[in-house]
Order: sequence, then C-alpha cells, then structure tokens
Amino acid sequence: MTVSEKLHRYTLANGLRVVLAPDPTAPVVGVSVHYDVGFRSEPEGRTGFAHLFEHLMFQGSESLEKLAHFRHVQSSGGTFNGSTHPDYTDYFEVLPSAALERALFLEADRMRAPKLTEENLRNQIDVVKEEIRLNVLNRPYGGFPWILLPPVLFTTFPNAHNGYGGFEDLEDATVADCASFFDTYYAPANAVLTVAGDFTVDNAKALVEKHFGDVPARPKPQRPSFAEPPPSAELRADHPDPLAPLPALAVGYRVPDPVTEVDGYLAHLVLAGLLADGDGSRLQQRLVYGDRIVTDINAGCGLFGPFEARDPDVFTVTAIHSPDVEVDRVLAAVDEELDRVAATPPEPDELAKVTARWKASLHKEHDRLVSRTLAMGAFELMHGDPAMIDALPERLAAVSADAVSAAAKSLRPDSRAVLTITPAGKQ
Repeated sequence: MTVSEKLHRYTLANGLRVVLAPDPTAPVVGVSVHYDVGFRSEPEGRTGFAHLFEHLMFQGSESLEKLAHFRHVQSSGGTFNGSTHPDYTDYFEVLPSAALERALFLEADRMRAPKLTEENLRNQIDVVKEEIRLNVLNRPYGGFPWILLPPVLFTTFPNAHNGYGGFEDLEDATVADCASFFDTYYAPANAVLTVAGDFTVDNAKALVEKHFGDVPARPKPQRPSFAEPPPSAELRADHPDPLAPLPALAVGYRVPDPVTEVDGYLAHLVLAGLLADGDGSRLQQRLVYGDRIVTDINAGCGLFGPFEARDPDVFTVTAIHSPDVEVDRVLAAVDEELDRVAATPPEPDELAKVTARWKASLHKEHDRLVSRTLAMGAFELMHGDPAMIDALPERLAAVSADAVSAAAKSLRPDSRAVLTITPAGKQ
C-alpha cells in the first residue's frame, strides 16, 4: 500500500491543516510543522529575518524554559531540527512512537507563544552571524550559488536578496519586529502539521485536537505574487573570492512554475540528470573527461534542490575550472550540449537510465521517515497534495524525450544570468 492510500487530511477549526500518514513498519514517528513563510516573505531592511526567526523558535516558550525543547526530545531518544527555505520554514522531530504526544505538545507550545525576549534575540543574532561566518564568509565558494546568483538573475527584492542576511540588518532587528513577524506568519491557518509513522489515526487525531485545537486562530496572511519576467538579455556579474583556489561559474535560467506547470518542471529535472548526473552524463563526458576544461560540473533545478520553492524558480549549471580556461569557452560547450539535446531528443535507453536514477533517488530519500514527513508537509503546503510523494517517481518516468528536448530549447543564452567566481588578486 502506498503512502497516499493511507493519508488522512483535515483542517482544525483554527485553520491548521493536518496530514496523517500511518505506517506501522517501525516503532517511530515523525512530526513536522511547515509555515508558509521563507526568505521571500521577509521585509526590506530585514534580510535574513526568516532564518533568524527559525532560531528563535528553539529558545523556549511562555510555558517552557530555554533549551527545554532540546532536552525533552533528546531524552526521548529523538532528533529534531528546523530549516528555512525560499517559500517556507519547517520544524521536525523524529521520536519513538511512544513519545508522539510529547512532540505534538512541543510544536503546539511554540506555535502558541514562543519566548521572544531581547536576551534571546541578541543571543541568536550572534549565533546566526557566526553561522554566516562559518558557512559563507570563511569558506571557499561560500554562498555559491544560492546567495550570489539570485541578485544577477532577478531584480526584485524578494527574489534577489541575501536570505542568510546582512549583519547590519540582523543587528537592527527588534523584539517588536519578531512579534509582528510571528503574529503575521505563524498563525495556525498559515501552517501544515504532518504526522507520519507508527500510530493509530484515532489516537493521533485526539492528540492533535488536544494540543493544537486551542491555539488561537489568526487571519492567514495574503501571500503576494513574487513573479517577475525572465531576463531579456544575458546578465553577468563577477564575485571576487579570497578563499577560492580556482575560478568557478554558475549559470542561471528560469524554469516553468513548479506548482502550476509540474510536468514542464519535471522535464527540466530530467534534463539536469541527462546533462550532469554521473560520469556518463553529457556535460561530464564532454567538459570533464573529453575537453578537460572543468574539474567539476553540476546541473539541477532550484537553488536548494527541486520542489523547494514556488515560481519563480531556477535551473542552474555550476562548474569549477582552471584559470587558463576562459569562461566563454565553458559557456560555449554548455550551449553546444544544450543545442544537441534541443535538436535531437535523447534516445530511449539514455532517457530510461536518467529517469531510473531519479526514481531510485526519490524512493531512497523518502524511505527515511524524516524525509518522508517533511516532503508530505511541503507538498501539502505548496501544492495542496501530499500524495505527490507517491506520484513523482512515475511522473518523472513518464517524461518524454520530446519534453526534455523542449526543456533544453528553453535554456537560451539571451535569457540567463552568468555569475563568475574569481580567486581574489586574480581579477
């Protein structure tokens, strides 16, 4: 029986959407809450605020002291975390099934009233700044391409700004900003609760109502459109990197809407696999092993991965190359390979190999309870359909050679962004 055949979906009186996916094969449960707010929703002058607020949600509540969430989950033998994405923020726990109520209580407790204090805010601003130093400022190719490519490809603040945040914006954040952000975006009606694993539906429903049913209802915020037209010409920018040992480039193209044009989006996913997934892929064979002009090359949909964002989303090709190789030579080779796919659809054997790898990857990923729980929550939030977790492998397998060819044809040099990374001192 598939996951979707066992799904139970309903909505509480306060607007909270609930997805239950029972699976008794192992004595564990996964609990996640997805809020419909991410980098793109944070206001101008508050870059990095959505991620900062994710940190604050772990700093206690009106009924639990700081670090209590950590202690209650870990003492039950569980794990937990949260993450911020372009269009949503998620939180999760995976615990032994006997601790289901504990996880539900913890998530409902901070949905009701996180502890937003000046002390917690200042402390977490320092934590986030240190995280940025570790992951971006003091690391070769830090922020490449997810921070550095959007301001080249996009023009509007929601799509182009640094979602990790600038230090000045972070330091200017106030407790009042936090309270306003919570009141606006952390309403039950703006969230999805997902429970997967070893439980009975009746018991889970009772526990969900017990802990979440009295969370006060607030209006669901109106999500603005973040749409903007694709580039009408090639856009280029260079970023000097003092730590990068070799030059690199990232090429960004716009892709079909992941929500309303799913099949077109999937064709781009298959194209990415055809181009760069594995040693036998076309760009690997051409640029790494044949021409030997790059040391590493990748292609994919989404700055974080596929189905991480609504429209507008991005198809990227990234490469690291020798200083002796001109950027335009790498770009010309990429264009030639795209033109080949556009002119001649892939043969059935090549296409089958790519789609089989995608199917195997999805099945392997969703075999993990935490991944399955988070995927269903995200699909419910953005697509209104948690059962996509079952449908995706077969929809990918059904992508035709002509659709892949059409996807390649859409990735044109006159409608893309090119970001180059230059080792500092060698501009």
